[in-house]
Amino acid sequence: MNHLELIKKVEWKDLKTLSQKEMLIENNISLPWFFISLLLAYKGFYWLALPFSGFYFLTALRQVHNGFHNALGTGKFLTWLSLYLNSILMMTSIHAVKFNHIRHHKFCLSEEDYEGKSAAMKWYEAILYGPKHMFLIHWITLKKANKKYRKNMILELVSIAVFASAVFYFQIHFLMYHVLVMFFGEFLMAFFAVWTVHHNTHENPNIARTQRGFWKNKLTFSMFYHMEHHLFPAVPTIKLPELAERIDKTLPELDKKQTF
Repeated sequence: MNHLELIKKVEWKDLKTLSQKEMLIENNISLPWFFISLLLAYKGFYWLALPFSGFYFLTALRQVHNGFHNALGTGKFLTWLSLYLNSILMMTSIHAVKFNHIRHHKFCLSEEDYEGKSAAMKWYEAILYGPKHMFLIHWITLKKANKKYRKNMILELVSIAVFASAVFYFQIHFLMYHVLVMFFGEFLMAFFAVWTVHHNTHENPNIARTQRGFWKNKLTFSMFYHMEHHLFPAVPTIKLPELAERIDKTLPELDKKQTF
């Protein structure tokens, strides 16, 4: 059964709509983790702050990922603002990531899919590839994106440079911690955001890996329902557990490779 046949068998369009509560969750899900991590770092409890920084990175990724697909339930400006502000806080141009992510959906795991390059690697190669992955994401945007994407990327990179320079010039230690941890997180993106959900799926790229298990998905904020996302990218993350139930019920015979 191909991609288009799968889509026709599952009811999903009603899941695109967010309630006011769901919209507030999707647009603010990263903030508690961000502020707790900074508070702990400000008090000097850096090791205690680390898991909260990790959850901030994961939830911010969820937030901007929904923004890529216009699934935050907000208008164009607020979606743009979310991508811009998270660029500064996550230490990378999120519009550059968006450009490559949209191409990833269009050219999934083909030669033109620069985001997906690490999926064909061994796990340790994907980790080592991380810094090159982040450089390539920005380079490809500069070479292939339209003027609007390039303008947003340059604005974000300049804003990141100004923010990081001020932080290190004035020796603001808890923000120095945040900047360094975010850079480390970005270097792991080729492994966590690509390899984990796409390795050994090249024969049918749109059937990415997925995750079942209540606590696994709670701890990862539903970010590993990746098969569901690739089949129905317009569905917001908060609705992916329900979408997964519908797919399991409608297509129990579908081979679902687990993420972990």
